Amino acid sequence: MTGTENRCRLMLILPEGEDIDARRVMLEDALRGGDVASVVLPQYGLEDGVFQKHAEALVPVIQKAGAAALIAGDTRVAGRAKADGIHVTGGLEAMAEAMGNYSPKLIVGGGNAKDRHVALEIGDLAPDYIFFGKIGGDIKPEPHSKNLALAEWWASMVEVPCVVMGGTDPQSALAVAETGAEFVALCQAVFAEPRNAAQVVASVNALLDEKAPRFED
Repeated sequence: MTGTENRCRLMLILPEGEDIDARRVMLEDALRGGDVASVVLPQYGLEDGVFQKHAEALVPVIQKAGAAALIAGDTRVAGRAKADGIHVTGGLEAMAEAMGNYSPKLIVGGGNAKDRHVALEIGDLAPDYIFFGKIGGDIKPEPHSKNLALAEWWASMVEVPCVVMGGTDPQSALAVAETGAEFVALCQAVFAEPRNAAQVVASVNALLDEKAPRFED
């Protein structure tokens, strides 16, 4: 999940859906909008076999655009679909298990870090990134203040990159960037109106290009 960009980058989280073709089109449109570091494909309520079909159809779309495809759900699907990594939605034990089984062959990140203590325990495992917030946590226009505070604290002292769940307003990406976080995760902000997804990705990238703080080398 590294890139030449010297600022906060986008992680997209695909919303739930059962129509593979519709999800593929929605994803292709969003990825046409500009720089995206990675895309998380959550399992949601899909049965393992159905989830695998979705992953096999969508992972190549993500990779073709130059982004990393991350699976959140049945970890076996990641290997079968040739995804780039695993997004862990559980806590410390789930992260330790995923790290043991898949790192460094695959990207492993995530973790349900709700406070500083848990965050540091997850950080000790040296995942590829830590995630503040949760999938589906974008229920307000702005990011959750607790996640912003955790990210600001984390970015100032820990080398493991962090991702913060943004809000439903695309402009919320800037609030995340201002914490020093390496990545902002957006879902509803981009996909609520799928036909506008490319335009939103482009506008978020323009906003971050203009106003996001730059990282020191």
